[in-house]
Amino acid sequence: MDPTQLPDDVETLKALLRQALERNEQLQEQIRMLLAKRFGPSSEKHAPEQMGLFNEAEADAGAQPVEAPADETLTVPGHERAKPGRRPLPESLPRVEVVHDLPEAEKVCPHDGTALVRIGEETSEHLEIIPAKVQVIRHVRLKYACPCCDAHVARAPAPPQLLPKSNAGPGLLAYVCTSKYVDALPLARQEKMLARIGVELPRATLAQWMMKLGEAVLPLINLMREQMLAYDLIQMDETTVQVLKEPGRAPSATSYFWVQRGGPPHQPILLFDYDPSRGQGVPLRLLEGFAGYLQVDGYDGYNAVGKRDGITLVGCWAHARRKFDEAVKAQGAKAKPGRATKGLNLIQRLYRVETLARDMGASARRALREEQARPVLEEIRRWVDDSLPHVPPQSAVGKALGYLDSQWHKLIGYLKDGRIAIDNNAAERAIRPFVIGRNNWLFSDTPKGASASARLYSLIETAKANGHEPWAYLNHLFKELPTATTAEQLEALLPYNLSIEITAGG
Repeated sequence: MDPTQLPDDVETLKALLRQALERNEQLQEQIRMLLAKRFGPSSEKHAPEQMGLFNEAEADAGAQPVEAPADETLTVPGHERAKPGRRPLPESLPRVEVVHDLPEAEKVCPHDGTALVRIGEETSEHLEIIPAKVQVIRHVRLKYACPCCDAHVARAPAPPQLLPKSNAGPGLLAYVCTSKYVDALPLARQEKMLARIGVELPRATLAQWMMKLGEAVLPLINLMREQMLAYDLIQMDETTVQVLKEPGRAPSATSYFWVQRGGPPHQPILLFDYDPSRGQGVPLRLLEGFAGYLQVDGYDGYNAVGKRDGITLVGCWAHARRKFDEAVKAQGAKAKPGRATKGLNLIQRLYRVETLARDMGASARRALREEQARPVLEEIRRWVDDSLPHVPPQSAVGKALGYLDSQWHKLIGYLKDGRIAIDNNAAERAIRPFVIGRNNWLFSDTPKGASASARLYSLIETAKANGHEPWAYLNHLFKELPTATTAEQLEALLPYNLSIEITAGG
């Protein structure tokens, strides 16, 4: 503003000065937050001195300690340093025994020439690795003919193949899938790795295999979706992905992977879906026919789903905590503990209740939350109401308080059912392997390829959640899927319907 145009009214000048100071503080907060994201640790953990746990009376004034129920004992792990030493090698690994013996000339006593007698042995173990072994399986189909009429010829049938007219065996397909979707190795890098052991497989061929596998497993994905939608609790999240050849869109346009985590606790199901949009129409489509609790973050795109009859939106306290964590970082390391620290302390008390309830059943967990978490929530609500009028809405602390205020009815939803988690972290953890892979392979070429990747991620992450080793599960699946023709046979191949022994056996 031109100084010559400043108003003469003192009160107006004071108001303009307050606005300028608030704006300056907001910009300083943004700078400190960017510096913290660029150079600081990504963890949301804070040292006790940063949290003001010992020097800020206001932070915990009037707080009631969170205690274990009278009939339970809270065990705190000891802080003794573990003794140094090499971990034993897994007993499940095969052993090859190499016996080292003395030469015959040394098996006599050097003092009196008496033959030595074996009295025992000393054993040590070294871990060895054999690089990937590639072999060709030759299928020899015997043919028979009638020696009399020469009119009839019979031959053994060809073994069923998951990818017709392909020379890829189930183990190789499982290897490529696992390398890309579990170990985040782009197909271009796998092409070079295979070439080093004498196998020439162009990345275009590998990409075609992945897309065809995505089509082949679609019946399994449909069964998993039916099972997940039939259960009354789903967590949902989304992240970005770039697809180069999306019709009608620029190669630089942003598309999305959506993840849903649901199913019974003993049969978790994780489903990934590709969509170019982040609009509310996507969750409406993916959750068609669902009724129950939907746990999400504060993204407004889920609100339309929450308006459906039978669906209750539940919020995520991890996102609320993250807002206050960002506010603490925005204030700088030398700032005195204030409202941001207070917010973190209060939310941490909720998580201490969850620590006590970790191994409880759903009903016991709900009762404990009612007894110990609800009073803390009531305290947080009072604190938010008292603080909002005194904090600039656009400051980092103001945004954190505003998030609590606007999301409050969702955030307290986890009290309704002991099966509901306090946060949406399980869905975020499920999407993390994709994010790591995206950082390596950067983009998908076509929507068809992105959809195929989403289906394969779904199977792999569901297999992992149900305790299966990914390669072993995929190898078993790709062997058996060509012969599965009925719904019962397909259901038997779902990750949560397989035992560890079956999967480990290949």
